[in-house]
Amino acid sequence: MSMTPSDFSAARRAVAETMREHWVLFMVEGIVLVVLGMLAIVIPQLASLAVTILIGWLFLISGVVGLVTTFWVKGAPGFWWSLVSAIVGIAAGIVLLMWPLSGVLSLTLVLIVFFVIEGVASIMFALEHRRELTGRWGWMLASGIIDLFLAAIILAGLPGTAAWALGLLVGINLVFGGSALIGMALHSREADPSRTAPAH
Repeated sequence: MSMTPSDFSAARRAVAETMREHWVLFMVEGIVLVVLGMLAIVIPQLASLAVTILIGWLFLISGVVGLVTTFWVKGAPGFWWSLVSAIVGIAAGIVLLMWPLSGVLSLTLVLIVFFVIEGVASIMFALEHRRELTGRWGWMLASGIIDLFLAAIILAGLPGTAAWALGLLVGINLVFGGSALIGMALHSREADPSRTAPAH
């Protein structure tokens, strides 16, 4: 089932309405991201270590959950693939938690891929919505371009920059992403008809 142009327009209007109704939440999220980004920029080594440990816990927890559900529904097709996937997740989590410093280089490579994908997605989102949704689409476009620029910088500096680059680049990404959210929230606030409606 494909979307018609009217369905697509209705979806865009719904997104714009959601932005107008909840602009405060987007503003708060943007501010939190900017603050966390500034902390990561000031202490990039600590941020790199924190990101590695966080991802280690995520791998470990998802692996354990996967293992439990695999044995819970062991009659389902793909049992062995699910079992292997869960064990790999647990092993990766344990390795990252026990040797987080050695995991920083691997995560830095993953981060490069993440920045490239997020950058392209942000640019496409901005270009798609430059006429509707928000008048501040340039913020999202700039955020996507910065993501691609950061991916190029970290790739050029490997392996020496891996110790601090992960935290620094995550911090910069958080600052720009948070700034984009703040810009979009402010525009949605200005476009909110309930704020300019005459009193009766």
